[in-house]
Amino acid sequence: MTNILKLPRGRTLNIEKPVIMGILNVTPDSFSDGGQFLDPKIALKRAMQLLEDGAQILDIGGESTRPGAPDVSLKDELARVIPAIKAIREYSDCVISIDTSKAQVMEQAILAGADIVNDVRALQEINALETVAQYEDVAICLMHMQGQPRSMQCAPHYDNLFADINMFFSERIKACETAGIKFERLILDPGFGFGKTLSHNYQILAKFDDFNKLGLPLLAGLSRKSMIGNLLNRETNERLAGSLAGALIAAQNGAKIIRVHDVKETADVLGVYQACEKGIA
Repeated sequence: MTNILKLPRGRTLNIEKPVIMGILNVTPDSFSDGGQFLDPKIALKRAMQLLEDGAQILDIGGESTRPGAPDVSLKDELARVIPAIKAIREYSDCVISIDTSKAQVMEQAILAGADIVNDVRALQEINALETVAQYEDVAICLMHMQGQPRSMQCAPHYDNLFADINMFFSERIKACETAGIKFERLILDPGFGFGKTLSHNYQILAKFDDFNKLGLPLLAGLSRKSMIGNLLNRETNERLAGSLAGALIAAQNGAKIIRVHDVKETADVLGVYQACEKGIA
């Protein structure tokens, strides 16, 4: 497995140690921070703060994928994410990820300066594979989801949780390679909360390194999710401690990218963990 992600404009990202992906939702209805960063100027200010706090990647999304969230039109999603990406790119050469499943949004985001496509549908929507295949230096995160966001939490079931998810990943990797997308461009995300019960989520967290057998970098995204709230009986704004515990466990079990809302606190946790790994604490 390579520990260097190649990115557009000849840049690279070292993921030998876990890196932080800061969440920037430019949506009115995301479960945790919906409506806070719709204005591109406010989004830019938030982006700069996330980078200062320790984010190595900014993940920008214009459509909520929480259970029951309404669909967002192509026009509305473009109007939300493209101005934000352009505003950030004017001020920073940071790594930008676009969180979308729409091929047109992927392409326009890449042209505006995005380096990574982060797709909860793993490039299964119309023209998604063909679109990203054209941009040879853009990295791609394939997430596992059972069902669709609006209905994914209606009694999810697996014959074998890990075998089923790994089979899905193998099939999507093959589809990518058939479309001309090189293996080393890919990142995998088992999709906490996307078509999983509470038990499924914690089985995945406990054995996160099971997905390392596929030889690709792993992304963990469980920040403030219901798997924490339901376990601890905590509202969204009370889930920091649980999120930090999850981030640490994911890092210990092989996650290379940790996707979070609370960047500064996560950076502190990873700093202590990495010091212990080096034996210099």
